[in-house]
Amino acid sequence: MSLTGEKTKPMKLADVTSINVHRTKTEMEEFNRVLGGGVVPGSLVLIGGDPGIGKSTLLLQVSTQLSQVGTVLYVSGEESAQQIKLRAERLGDIDSEFYLYAETNMQSVRAEVERIQPDFLIIDSIQTIMSPEISGMQGSVSQVREVTAELMQLAKTNNIAIFIVGHVTKEGTLAGPRMLEHMVDTVLYFEGERHHTFRILRAVKNRFGSTNEIGIFEMQSGGLVEVLNPSQVFLEERLDGATGSSIVVTMEGTRPILAEVQALVTPTMFGNAKRTTTGLDFNRASLIMAVLEKRAGLLLQNQDAYLKSAGGVKLDEPAIDLAVAVAIASSYKDKPTNPQECFVGELGLTGEVRRVNRIEQRINEAAKLGFTKIYVPKNSLTGISTPSGIEVVGVSTLSEVLKKVF
Repeated sequence: MSLTGEKTKPMKLADVTSINVHRTKTEMEEFNRVLGGGVVPGSLVLIGGDPGIGKSTLLLQVSTQLSQVGTVLYVSGEESAQQIKLRAERLGDIDSEFYLYAETNMQSVRAEVERIQPDFLIIDSIQTIMSPEISGMQGSVSQVREVTAELMQLAKTNNIAIFIVGHVTKEGTLAGPRMLEHMVDTVLYFEGERHHTFRILRAVKNRFGSTNEIGIFEMQSGGLVEVLNPSQVFLEERLDGATGSSIVVTMEGTRPILAEVQALVTPTMFGNAKRTTTGLDFNRASLIMAVLEKRAGLLLQNQDAYLKSAGGVKLDEPAIDLAVAVAIASSYKDKPTNPQECFVGELGLTGEVRRVNRIEQRINEAAKLGFTKIYVPKNSLTGISTPSGIEVVGVSTLSEVLKKVF
């Protein structure tokens, strides 16, 4: 039996007729890109994120836009209809094809879906909806599994695009059974620092598109606004002549973004040197400091080090290593880096600068934003074309970079 309840039989792949999936586009291009080009009919999309990060705001904005092209049923198990109406009025116009339903009973939700026959269904959140046919409290493993299975069947049999909100644990993973992520078509994470206005929508699973795409938004009083040039936003507050700062061209999915890495190195006041990181991986930072000490001759064992990525963006790819090392060396030597230079490269334990992917895109993004020099791994330069206006310096070792920069 298929998901739609029809009887099936094995077929040769060559005999299967392919279909062109018609995607519904929202007014948010960032949201469309993360989904793979738009909302797919009959898809089940799970959105997770920390409390208060803006999941409900995002879906409410998307819902009001989708109501322009189809019927939307917004089911809330956490807020009353009046609360949602207040937020919706703040976000913009509400179309007549937008239905609100404050309910936690899955049978009642199914009945209303059959009555209204919406094109889009939003469930906020999956942990608050329960099926009376299954024993267990709201949010329990058995309840979440059963409700998700019913929603999957609803999506496939009625060709409804369904979005469900999922809570996350303290570790940042989706709460409930791991099976929840396997059952749905798409899993999106809505990330960001609560004390910063920027939010990142990241796909970690997508049956209808790439998992390498992200969307960047800024939370404003009128809702979420797309950030079309995040590099400029992350760099606009950088101080000229400041020590302990370097620029890296990092890849977020298939999009190159310039971000600032900051380091503050000071003599320790106690026996053991302190290391802290914000937005950077702690173990990677410790490794880079060990390489700097062993291969570049920087005496860091009696120095406290505080590292962060400016603007609240999280940097976790290997290509940031060289920029982190340069920022640490800049603070240690108390010498500023050139504000028109940026750095890309992975560091090995022997002090070599290793190749990274998508180097041409990174160079073009740096040139577009007015940088005049970029340090990249020498082995990554074979067979690429570089734009005019930027000097591309191929380097092999960390010591070579530090000699050229300072």
